Order: sequence, then structure tokens, then C-alpha cells
Amino acid sequence: VVWAIAVISIVDKLQNAVFDFFAGRSVKEPDESHLAERLPPVAHTADVDCSAGIPETPVFSFIDDAAARFAARRCIDFLGRRYSYSEIGDQVNHAANGFRKLGVSKGVKVGLCLPNTPYFVICYYAILKAGGTVVNYNPLYVGHELAQQVEDSETDIMVTIDLRPIYSKIAGLLTATRLRSIVICPMSDILPVVSGLMFALFKRSEVAEIPEDSRHVMFADLVDNDGTLPPTDISPRRDLAVLQYTGGTTGTPKGAMLTHANLAANTYQVRCWVRGLEEGGERILAVLPLFHVFGMTLVMNLGIYSGAELVLMPRFDLAEVLKTIGRRRITILMGVPTIFTAINSCEELDAYDLSSLKYCISGGAPLPAVVKETFERLAGCTLVEGYGLSECSPVVTCGPLDGCGKDGSAGMPMPGTVVEIRAVDSDREVLPTGEKGEVCIVGPQVMAGYWNKPDETARTLIDGRLHTGDVGYLDEDGYLFLVDRIKDLILCSGYNVYPRVIEEAILRHDAVLETTVIGVPDDYRGETPKAFVRLKDGKSLTEDALKSFLGDKLSPIEMPQFIEFRDELPKTAIGKRSKKELAAAEEAQRIANHGAVVPRETEN
Repeated sequence: VVWAIAVISIVDKLQNAVFDFFAGRSVKEPDESHLAERLPPVAHTADVDCSAGIPETPVFSFIDDAAARFAARRCIDFLGRRYSYSEIGDQVNHAANGFRKLGVSKGVKVGLCLPNTPYFVICYYAILKAGGTVVNYNPLYVGHELAQQVEDSETDIMVTIDLRPIYSKIAGLLTATRLRSIVICPMSDILPVVSGLMFALFKRSEVAEIPEDSRHVMFADLVDNDGTLPPTDISPRRDLAVLQYTGGTTGTPKGAMLTHANLAANTYQVRCWVRGLEEGGERILAVLPLFHVFGMTLVMNLGIYSGAELVLMPRFDLAEVLKTIGRRRITILMGVPTIFTAINSCEELDAYDLSSLKYCISGGAPLPAVVKETFERLAGCTLVEGYGLSECSPVVTCGPLDGCGKDGSAGMPMPGTVVEIRAVDSDREVLPTGEKGEVCIVGPQVMAGYWNKPDETARTLIDGRLHTGDVGYLDEDGYLFLVDRIKDLILCSGYNVYPRVIEEAILRHDAVLETTVIGVPDDYRGETPKAFVRLKDGKSLTEDALKSFLGDKLSPIEMPQFIEFRDELPKTAIGKRSKKELAAAEEAQRIANHGAVVPRETEN
């Protein structure tokens, strides 16, 4: 067995070597001339050339065009198994034909409940090419959450992996919901030969037993056809490409209707913004989940559109991320602030080579200034912040990639995008420069509305303008500064207190790794800030010491009256800090204490 595995391993390496030879060296090594000065070309809104206009095109045209332009180049690297653009393009065509035979056409919803794997990329574009609508599902959701989304979205077919923890939840939906069939994607089939063999031998218990019935379709059977299908007549402005579920502005899960035109426009806007991106020569680390709108657009769609190589990681592991950046010479890293925080906190960071990084963009949550400063110092690469929402496909603004943006800003609007600040209590009043109000968006990336929720749509989309529920202001140069979510404001003694301001101050302490601030009931103030703090490994800190540190950084009204130290802070699937769980726990504790509220002393 040992000799057999050794021989297979050598064959596997030879296959990759042959692939690399015929792929360009047709696969070009990334242009690293930037390393001398470490600053990519300038990208300000006024400098971005979108003179040709933002195209309206079906999203699946991205893979068709890339397969034609970059046929021999690498498209995907999944745990060492490599796929060319022509191979992925061919698989998309066969899968699209298979989906069409399963009844997928306009109006049919197909769910993707998958980790980051080649299956996600193939099935995403194949569903769209067959005319269907993709519904993205978080594999970490529990059964009732998945069932609720299946029923609300009217999902008929689900694509998932044969790993027991995920498949078992999906299987239960066949009898509990409207779901009529499941496409099964075997994990072992997408691994390198040796890894696949080892997986089959030693991970058999993790693979689900798949019934042999008409409601289960194996991926191999889905693509077992000639790959030809009549072209789909898509109207990019009218036809839905994706239902992206989000808490929106109220916290109630609902499907943002993203058309082909929305997603194509946002991909093109970001491509224009990243002016120095080398067509066919970049490598993007796909560690953000592709089922999330951030990963879907800025990693997958942007990567395929520009002929980049997607280095897929099924989950976030700090050591593996750092190894992969150096080993695979990653040039583009998209992440949420917690990813960059984790990199900053790595004690062995000097042992890893991050010199290939050209573009690092943070989104999904506010980027603390100290995280940005620390990452840039340690990695030697500019980190810029972007701002977006699921309802905007998602990108609205981004910092200039030359690193010459403004501290604390979320950047400038994407080409063709208008950002307005309107009074919170009067959506008709546009506020002047520097005044805080609700951030409102107009642009081609703004959703068509919420699926089957006309009232929610009417409250959020007013005269074609998306009301985000975020508080911010614009400066004289058009830079957007975000203050906080309207719903996260703490009304403290009649004053607006913004959790983000408190969080930024707490993160300045050397012992603090992460923090989340929420408002809790207070019988004197109405509400008061409470901070949940996670310390760096090996560090210690007391509540009094932290308050003393904050003394000259926060006003008395902003000073957190309660500080709770925790080993972990709750996060969403993509690593965003989540306030919902903390607020729910506080409310439960308050009820358990019979609603008792601790009085506060009057501020000076």
C-alpha cells in the first residue's frame, strides 16, 4: 500500500508538472514589479475609466468568455488539484445541460449548499446558463433555518456535498419542504489522486450513505451528456440571477433579488476600480465563502471575469492561509476584518512570505484603524476598506488602491454609483457635506427588491434609491465615512452613542484582540454601552485598567459601563462580529433576573 501511494503521488506530481508546462507556462507568473515600490496604480473615482459604459450581460458569459480567452490557463486550484479554464468551461456546459434535463429553466430556483469547492463554481454558472436562479445557502445553518429558506425562496433542487454533516441536513428537507431533488457532489472526486485515495480509506465515516432513488442525482450523472444546449434567452435587467438572503435593514431574513445586470455591473465596476489588475495573471485566495455575496462577487465573479486563478480553501485556517499565500504566490486577498486581525496576531508571521500580495481589500464589516495599520506594517501591502451590502451586489464604495485614501473612510463610490446622505427622520432631505445621516445608494448594482416582500421593498427602495440603514457622512472630497448601523445606535441619556467609536478606542489597547459593543437597558440613561472583549493570547487586563486607558479617548457618555471578558466572540459565517447573539443573551439574562436593572450614577 505504501509503495502504491508513493507511485500515485509521483504520478500526481507529474500530472501537475505537465499541466503547468502546457498551461502557459502558459500560466503566467504574477507580475511582481510592484514589489519594489509596493504601491499599485492609483484608483480614484475620477481616474477610473468606464467610458465604454457598464455592460448589461448574463453572468454566465463570464465563464464563456474566460474559457475562450484563457483556455489553457489555470482556473482553479483546490487543495492541489488543478483545473484549466477550458476544463471548467466544459464542465459548466455539461452541468447546464444536465440541469436543463432536470427541469431547470427561467423561474426555477436551485440552491447551492456547498463549501468552497470546484463544484460551487461549476454549478453556479451552469444553473444560470440553464436559465435558473441560484439561491445561496450557508452549509452551517441548522435544519429549520434551511427549511425556512427553501420554502420562502421556492427552491426546487438543491446541490450539496456528500459529507455527512451537510448532507444529513439537506436530506431531511426532502420530506419536510417543497424540495424535490438533490444533486450530490462527491468530495473524493475533486481531490488530488493521493488525497482522494486517503480520503476514501480513512475518512469513510464522514461520507454519507446516498439512497439510490429518483430524488438523488449524482454529479457524474448530471454531467453525463454531450454538453450542448440551446442558448438561454436572458434579459439581464429583468431576469434574476441570484436570491441572496440577508438580514437587510430589519434583521428578518429575506431574499435580495439580484439580476444578471446587477451582478455583471458590480463585477465590472470593481474590475474598473482595480486598474492595475493583470488579465490572466492574478491569483486570488478564495477563503471567503462563495455562498456569501462578498465572496461570490469579489472573489469568484471578479476572478473568472479577469481570468485569475482561484485558489479555493474550504474553510479558514490561519496557518494554511499564510502557507498558501507564500507557496502559491497569492496576489489578491479579499477578507473580513477578523481575517486580517488573525494574521496580525500570528506570532510566527515572520516565517511566512507575504511579498506576493498586490491588492488586499477588507469588507463585510467596519475595518478598525488599528487593524489596517498593523497589517500594512507587518505585511508590507496596502489594505483598503470597502463598503457594501447584499442589496448592492455588494460593493458600493472602496478606498483608493494606491493607499492614499483617508483614515477611517470606507472610500469613494464605485463608477456609476451615487451616494447620498439623507436625514434619518425625513427621507426627502439630502444633508450637506459633513452632516451625519442615513446612507442612500443609487446605481446599477442596486437590487430589484426583496423576494415576495413588497412592503419591505417599498420601505427600503424609495424612488429607486436604496436606504441602507447605515449612518454616515460624506466629506468635501466625496469620501464616505460610516458611523454605525441605525439599529445599533445606543440612545444614552438623550445622546446618540455609536458602538463603532467605542470599539475603535478599545482596540487601541495592546492587550485587546477583538471587541463588540452593544447597548443594554439602564434605568437612568435608558441605554448604556456594554463591551465584550477578547484578549490576545497570553495577555491580561482588568476592567478598571481598560477604563483608565479609555479615559482620554471617550467621553463619559461613551464610556462602557459594563465590560465582560470572553475567550471567544460570536461571529457570522464569513467572520463578521455578530451583535445579535450577545444582545439575545443579555436580554435572556435580564429576564432571568426579573428585569432588574442596575442604576447608574449621573455623569459629570
